[in-house]
Amino acid sequence: MGSLPLLLSACGLSERPFVERRQWPLAVVRPIIRPGRSGGIVLEVRALRAAPDLSQRGLLTLQVDGSIRSNFYEEWSVLPALAVEASLRQWLEQSGRFAAVSGPGDRLAPDIMLDGELTALWTDLGQGVARATIAFSVLDLRPVTRRVLLQTSVTAVVPLSGPDAPASVLAQRAAVAAVCTQIENRFDEAPLARLLGAR
Repeated sequence: MGSLPLLLSACGLSERPFVERRQWPLAVVRPIIRPGRSGGIVLEVRALRAAPDLSQRGLLTLQVDGSIRSNFYEEWSVLPALAVEASLRQWLEQSGRFAAVSGPGDRLAPDIMLDGELTALWTDLGQGVARATIAFSVLDLRPVTRRVLLQTSVTAVVPLSGPDAPASVLAQRAAVAAVCTQIENRFDEAPLARLLGAR
């Protein structure tokens, strides 16, 4: 008789519905692809660091109290900083502003380097938006002493189309694309524009 409650509780557990984890790709595509600039400079995009909350794959939601909650059942297929780094490198490579865009370990000798950190990538259900933020620096590697050309942060906010995970994924991807666009546009501003036009 003593084992009957245990059997009943086990049966109850087995009747719970199984919830499968879903993995979402985090990649953005530049709408227009331009060839590299002949005789231009070579840009290296360093490995993108991740803020503490972004060192996991679960989709993040900003709570009303300011805390961040990770979704156990809805996650990116790779760590978000790695995915955003790959997207940003490809985005800038396809912008036509550079002779080439390299990554860490490539054999190309870079003229300038972009070093950054993904500091935000989450959904704010209270505001009905997704947010992405990258803090970054651009350094000139050609002098003997490295010179900082730009140090700033860019943020994109995209409205949600709904409260569910697919809507969050679409909005966060759009926010990443908007951040990539903002970073690209910074190369049209001084002093980076003068540097790109000098060769």
